[in-house]
Amino acid sequence: MPKSPEHRHDRDHPSSLARRVILVTGAGDGIGKAASVAFAAQGARLVLLGRTRRKLEQVSDTIQARRLETPLIVPVDLHGLGPEQAKTLAEGINREFGGLDGVLHNASIVGPKVPIERFPLDEFRKVLSVNFDSAVVLTQALLPLLSQSADASVVFTSSGVGKRGRAYFGAYAVSKFATEGLAEVLADELRNTTRIRVNVVDPGPTRTALRAAGFPSEDPMSLPAPEDHMPLYLFLMGPESAGVTGRRFSAKGWRAG
Repeated sequence: MPKSPEHRHDRDHPSSLARRVILVTGAGDGIGKAASVAFAAQGARLVLLGRTRRKLEQVSDTIQARRLETPLIVPVDLHGLGPEQAKTLAEGINREFGGLDGVLHNASIVGPKVPIERFPLDEFRKVLSVNFDSAVVLTQALLPLLSQSADASVVFTSSGVGKRGRAYFGAYAVSKFATEGLAEVLADELRNTTRIRVNVVDPGPTRTALRAAGFPSEDPMSLPAPEDHMPLYLFLMGPESAGVTGRRFSAKGWRAG
């Protein structure tokens, strides 16, 4: 039975992510920030991708303050990300690190909380562009690098409304349904032809700015912090999840074993 990933936070224990190269989207905030710090603490080399350079630099500073390897910062607006831009990113990662072992697709926006009938079409398209289209474009560009890894992992961050729709979550819910479909198709395509595993995480209610945007009247202190979910993310990015693919994980109450 594999050991619980909680123990990997202890830097006195051998690291399961040592020297692995991992790209995290939405790395400047919330779950993306917590995952980046957790991965780095376990020896991973990080590519921090996000829209705001200042936030990415703050995450990088946090990682460097722990005397860990300096991440590569990539400020990118995922809205309208094109294949050429993604290809350039993949080439840069290959030049900097010589490969890629993991991708955490985490970046998301909520968009307007209005009925479908009144949802502005340009805003609908923007949410889909950031939450879903960019994940497709990035995945296509990064798959050649991931295919060269001996043990690669792709993790998509979903939501409860990606499994069951909810009124007024409009484009966000649609984008998460699409994300889960993408992950299932990709996992099935790669299962017998590569060593890449693909899984989905539903973090559930979490103390993030994204959650606050969707539930402004909710007390954030009543929710778990992003760091509370890191054992699951560490498990999925590490070698103990080898062979685990095409699955949907709920962070709430998750335990290894």
